[in-house]
Amino acid sequence: MESALFLIPLLPFLGFALLGIAGKRIPRSAVGVIACAGPAASALLAFGAFREAAAGDVLSSVLGDWIRSGGLHVPLGFRVDRLSGVMLLIVTGVGTLIHVYSIGYMREDPGYSRFFAYLNLFMAAMLVLVLADNLVLLFLGWEGVGLCSYLLIGFWY
Repeated sequence: MESALFLIPLLPFLGFALLGIAGKRIPRSAVGVIACAGPAASALLAFGAFREAAAGDVLSSVLGDWIRSGGLHVPLGFRVDRLSGVMLLIVTGVGTLIHVYSIGYMREDPGYSRFFAYLNLFMAAMLVLVLADNLVLLFLGWEGVGLCSYLLIGFWY
């Protein structure tokens, strides 16, 4: 499971990228499926990570170096312990339900695909925040959540 930790925030981010780039050319029904697929798959992976963390294991996955300068070394890594495992379940579970609810709520809106792109980016940033292994990555997730909050709050201008 440790090697798959990076997929948890990556799947909603891929939904954001696909909807952000080609969302206007994708049919509305497919937009809803794409938007919900990433968070739902992340929820399944989060459940697996939670099961391992609840057994007392601390999952850690380092993808590489984030910053290496002189004596400063900041790895790009994710970590799941019991607390972050619970938060993973909450974020992915509630986030997936919000995505499903939003399909019907936003069905007539002209910015349908843009809204789901923002929502997927919000979820990816929240998952980076929860999974962060160090303060630099936590700060990046925090800023991503702030940016997405701004985009979603200002969605209707």
